[in-house]
Amino acid sequence: MRRRLIAAAATALAALAVAIPASAALNHATTVSTNPADNTPNVLDGEVRAFALVGDVVVVGGDFTTVVPAGKSAKLKRKNIFAYRVATGEILPFAPEADDAVLTLAAGPNNTVYAGGAFKKIGGGAQRGLAQLSLADGKRVPAFTGEINWGDLRSLVTYGPWLFAAGSFSSIGGQKRAGLARLNATSGLADTTFDARLAAPNLTRVKLEDLAISPDGNRLAAVGAVEQAFGQYRAQLVVIENASNSARLADWYTDVYTKPCRAGFETYLRGVDFDPTGTYATVVTTGRKWGDHLMCDTAARFDLRGTGLHKPIWTNWTGGDSLYSVADTGAAVYVGGHQRWMDNPFGKETAGKGAVSRPGIAAISPVSGKATSFNPKREPRGVGARALLATPYGLLVGSDTEKIGGEWHARLAMLPL
Repeated sequence: MRRRLIAAAATALAALAVAIPASAALNHATTVSTNPADNTPNVLDGEVRAFALVGDVVVVGGDFTTVVPAGKSAKLKRKNIFAYRVATGEILPFAPEADDAVLTLAAGPNNTVYAGGAFKKIGGGAQRGLAQLSLADGKRVPAFTGEINWGDLRSLVTYGPWLFAAGSFSSIGGQKRAGLARLNATSGLADTTFDARLAAPNLTRVKLEDLAISPDGNRLAAVGAVEQAFGQYRAQLVVIENASNSARLADWYTDVYTKPCRAGFETYLRGVDFDPTGTYATVVTTGRKWGDHLMCDTAARFDLRGTGLHKPIWTNWTGGDSLYSVADTGAAVYVGGHQRWMDNPFGKETAGKGAVSRPGIAAISPVSGKATSFNPKREPRGVGARALLATPYGLLVGSDTEKIGGEWHARLAMLPL
């Protein structure tokens, strides 16, 4: 039944040639199943770090070399990026061969995908950190020339004619930009009117970890190693009004991420996502420290309405384990990491009063901020689930481990609706 439902949805989506954005902004009526789909391919080494859905094709990025179709033994070489059909699990010939990790993906137009990461070569040529690839042949789209000067690219989000890019670069698409840029989605050239002027004078450099855009495109949220935006102080979380051509800093901020976690974390924020209405945003963190009012190793939901200083409307603590990824579908806020527990504000690498076991992945109620009964148990936990993508079929989960929902699904799983 799960295969038939996924196949029917895939046929409809392929006919519409729908591109699913990197940020969830996708409304699910219910929580996804804890029983994984049977036909997803297996990734035999490394780690899955990114997904994009282009029509009925899932594109997968990370730092791996070998994949195999579900239920088969024939190994296929795929260097850091591959694609498969969501309905059947068929692995496509698409093989752009990135020479380093692919850390982010975003669906593009005309059967293409944008890839970002630490690579210097991809799709048959040199193009550092960013490229647009054809799913038909795996080659780079020649008209798209955007690339970064150094560092890496960690998050890509498309909206209308724009491609938003975030990472640790200091120049992209022909313009000097510290960690964040808005690019022409066709040419890859940076928009000269968009410059958030990010700065981190007390840190090594600006290094953004994640990016999300509201469903209406009017707001952009970025998290990472940053202290200033548009000349004003912003600690690790920046919200930008994107409605105008030039963009401006939103009159919205929080001070809950000003306190440090364990030494060595220039940023402990790892993921951000808007809810399907664009009213709320959820942020997930690492940090390996605990104490009164510290936001290390948490998921926190913010109301984006109103102006000025905002505190979380709820916070869910793991008790000392990292969260890396978040996807808000309206029905649930999914978080991935290497956590052992949720609902654990009193834990110190232990299960404190009220803690519930949720190894490696959890769903949080958007209303109460408490973990729901959803518990597919991603074990072993490994480094963590660093890729979550909500799709019309369900939730894609990417990690560095091989078991979820009591079944073997190496580094890649679909939890269906």
